[in-house]
Amino acid sequence: MNLTEWARAQGIAPRTAYRWFREGTLPVPAERVGPRTILVNIDANTSPSVIGGVGLYARVSSPEQKADLERQVARLAVWAANAGHPVVRVESEIASGMDGSRAKARRLLADPKVTAVVVERRDRLGLMNTELVEAALQAAGRRLIVLDDGEVEDDLARDMVEVLTSFCARLYGRRSATSRANKALQAAAADD
Repeated sequence: MNLTEWARAQGIAPRTAYRWFREGTLPVPAERVGPRTILVNIDANTSPSVIGGVGLYARVSSPEQKADLERQVARLAVWAANAGHPVVRVESEIASGMDGSRAKARRLLADPKVTAVVVERRDRLGLMNTELVEAALQAAGRRLIVLDDGEVEDDLARDMVEVLTSFCARLYGRRSATSRANKALQAAAADD
């Protein structure tokens, strides 16, 4: 099976699957058979049940966004059901993405039954350094699944968003930091 087809069947962005292949962390055997073709070896060991239990995590920054929190959880649950992955834990919370004082996220990450943490967008897990969390999960034989990985295409652009978010958080407060950082990027793009 083609790597892109496999990724879509697993509910993973094809870019993420390709990155895992390049880094050697793809959870299934795969090999390059041409300059642009990667084939995944599908057998009994690559069924969805091998992934084990998934933990769903949803987060919003303020109580006014509670309806969005419920929609996030619903979208994650629908994805897990469609992909055939058993859900062993669901955590949702209203908390800032700028700091680590999120008890429910820590509880989800500490649960040994959760072999894959599923978030709708990377910024739901945290606004900065989510790559470190992903690396820690991979070191423990677990993984992070981001359903909508297409927010920022370029690593440099994502890094700029993180830096701007950090600066805006210090200047304006943590709640509105992300929206102010995005507005600053939009204004900069409009000037070009």
